[in-house]
Amino acid sequence: MQRNNQIAFKGIIISDSEVVKGYLTTSGGKIIDIGESPPGCDVIDLGESYITPGFIDLHIHGIHRMLVDNGAEDLKEICKILPQYGVTGFLPTLAPRPKGEDAEFLSELSKTETEGTEVLGFHLEGPFLKITGALGAGAISGADEGRVHALIHAAKPHKAIFSISPDVDGIEKLLPLMAANGTPVFMTHTAATVEQTQLAIELGVRHATHFYDVFPCPSVSEPGVRPCGAVEAILADERVSVDFILDGVHVDPVAAKMSLISKRKGPGKVCLVTDANVGAGLEPGQFSFGNLGDICFAYKGAPARSVKDNTLAGSGLTMDRALKNAVKWLDLDLVQASKLVSHHPAQVLGLGDKKGLLKEGYDADFVVLDENLDVLRTWINGKCFFERK
Repeated sequence: MQRNNQIAFKGIIISDSEVVKGYLTTSGGKIIDIGESPPGCDVIDLGESYITPGFIDLHIHGIHRMLVDNGAEDLKEICKILPQYGVTGFLPTLAPRPKGEDAEFLSELSKTETEGTEVLGFHLEGPFLKITGALGAGAISGADEGRVHALIHAAKPHKAIFSISPDVDGIEKLLPLMAANGTPVFMTHTAATVEQTQLAIELGVRHATHFYDVFPCPSVSEPGVRPCGAVEAILADERVSVDFILDGVHVDPVAAKMSLISKRKGPGKVCLVTDANVGAGLEPGQFSFGNLGDICFAYKGAPARSVKDNTLAGSGLTMDRALKNAVKWLDLDLVQASKLVSHHPAQVLGLGDKKGLLKEGYDADFVVLDENLDVLRTWINGKCFFERK
């Protein structure tokens, strides 16, 4: 008998500290109980499948043939596609556009009604970046307070989450505005000095996205002396979290392990992202990255590369594969690895008290995985949005 719209799921539950066989009970989009005894309501028996917290992706441009930068209709489809990869919440990530056009486009996206994976804010990768990377000349802009105000307003009712370079001239004047009301600010695409990075941290930057990538090594000024820059300043500061693209190309697993060791004192300081581009999740081929040209993938899950010059342009990684790679390459158990794709990114967004854990009172966002860690079902706010046939 179903009681008060309660449903219980029987399986192997990945809690915040252990793996337990038991029942996860939900009602009204929330988790209301986790226990070893069967509750007095309908039970869905998942057998020996794992029940893990839903995945949260802080950095994703596209999936399949859809691209956030193509507009509202593509965003709607992305929200419908992502549950098959276990993603229950994400930051749609935008490449920079010309001033004025960027705020107008963001305003359109922010008002889009979606179903499926929850939009948790909009990630603006630019325009306040020092190094272009694959983002094109539009990524480069000097500090512009009016532009920041316009983008923050355009993102409402969501938050505009800026990725900036600490070495952009005048950026220090804008960081308190970007970080207002507890909004996270990310850093990336930078050759900042230790001092520039430390100043940005003091002014509110608390996260580094696709860490190590487009963080060039400082030049050697004294033979035999290893130089330090943004990477070292970030690793040394317990307040700063990092994410990286664990696809085997963007970041060497040794570097990923170094981050895990460096950040042990700060809870929730290491996350995984996909930085997925259009074409991710599909068989290898060539796809259009909007105004930034065509990209291609050598194999399924490969990094995206520009057709023009073969430079990296995002990835073909999906979050379920990122979880598998963490278990395989980082010597983590499933409890530890699942935190990198769920509770840690929730904490980065200030949502760690309601998302990212299987815990009473939290949102009923969870994923059912088989013994190979393949996604069987995905539930978002207590509603099933994907079931593998």
